[in-house]
Amino acid sequence: MNYVEPILSIASQIYTLVETVKANRKRCRRVSERVGALEGLVRSIEQRGQAQTSDDVKRALKGLCITLTSAEVLIKKFAQAKWVKRILKSSSHGDEFNSVNERLNDAFQVLSGALQVEQGDTLFKVFELTTREREDKADGKEDDMELKRLLIEHMESQQREFEELKINVQNLLKIMDKPSVTNEDIREIKPNELKYEHPKEPFMTTSTSEVYRGEYRGFQVAIKRYTDLVNASLSEVQSVFKKEVDTMKRFESPNILRMFGICVQEEGPSPQFLIIMEYCEKGSLRQVLDSERGKLSWTRKARMCLDAAKGLYRLHQTEEKSKVHGCINSFKFLVTEGYTVKLGGFELAKTETSLKKSTKKSAKDQEIRSLCYSSPEALESINHVYNKECEMYSFGIVLWEIATCKRPFEGCANEDIYERVCEEKYQEPLPDDCPKPLGDLINTCRAYKSFHRPSAGVLVDQLRSVVAKLEE
Repeated sequence: MNYVEPILSIASQIYTLVETVKANRKRCRRVSERVGALEGLVRSIEQRGQAQTSDDVKRALKGLCITLTSAEVLIKKFAQAKWVKRILKSSSHGDEFNSVNERLNDAFQVLSGALQVEQGDTLFKVFELTTREREDKADGKEDDMELKRLLIEHMESQQREFEELKINVQNLLKIMDKPSVTNEDIREIKPNELKYEHPKEPFMTTSTSEVYRGEYRGFQVAIKRYTDLVNASLSEVQSVFKKEVDTMKRFESPNILRMFGICVQEEGPSPQFLIIMEYCEKGSLRQVLDSERGKLSWTRKARMCLDAAKGLYRLHQTEEKSKVHGCINSFKFLVTEGYTVKLGGFELAKTETSLKKSTKKSAKDQEIRSLCYSSPEALESINHVYNKECEMYSFGIVLWEIATCKRPFEGCANEDIYERVCEEKYQEPLPDDCPKPLGDLINTCRAYKSFHRPSAGVLVDQLRSVVAKLEE
């Protein structure tokens, strides 16, 4: 299929649409500028002809077409008459622009590489990392200031309307003024920086730790205290932590559980080690699905799917080599009070390993890692190398859980799961009232053949469009 013409058509629509936006003008125009840079690359590829276009470039063009459709949906949100109501329902507009810009950069890397664009080229400067970060930060600051003014003006002009509107505007202003967790450095934290009373009742206990609620620099945090330590010296633990911090900084995302660092309390005969992380009020995704079954709307479920996909995308795109989580399930995602979903369960893994003894896995751990999340290729061959495609299948099961609020393959033995997945190519059914675009994406993620499953980036683009349509 020829993707060049649709790409040029959507790009033209974006340019026109940007001229009509009523909010986030800077961000929208920056997206338009980057789309324009990509359009030049696409036209160069078109001039080469079909015969000289590699499979990688064809895949990149297909992905770019999906990304541009997603970008058009996002920009249209701020060009319509009802933009105020739309933005009040979704306060994460800054994150949405960041996600779109990351996807545009992905396309540039592939297409510029195929055309052997020189690093000094003007197009390269448009997508250069430090330049993008500086531009996006400045755009966001100006847009947010303008957005505050517009929201306040709108609120004042609608005083006689619903009181709920006033409350929503005030809450959004608080969110915008609240410091971001991603602005905090991951570092060694001094004990006096924590508001943390010990001993008191932990809200979670494992075989090696107790987890308490506390406060750090105005943020609600979870404080994990290790109860059964190895004989690691303080200097050894600090050395491992410092090496791991640089890696963890690459995972910074609103949809990945934030790690603030470690804290060492040197009272008594041996030091106490604490790991400080973001606190998610509602607990794990699985807990939310169990406790709120029947209460979650399809719009809410679709937003939760999008959040979870953004976290997975950030992980998969973090390093040049394939970076995977390795244990995706509904217990590894955490949910905030506002239903934002964050991927966890892998941060500071080396530091934690240096702190605790190796113990036998509990029955509950074994249950979480049961075969219901294993891809068909992993079930068929114990020697199959775990990769992003395997992980996307596991993630598809998590999306199915969000849609149904049920537990996957409940009551099935491992032998039953193998027979159903590998021999019958069975997919557990979705609810009859599941929106078809959302259901189609969930089924594609659970596809039997790995090459039918989308990448995390493409999935984010498609889910964003699904959420936008449901919000309408």
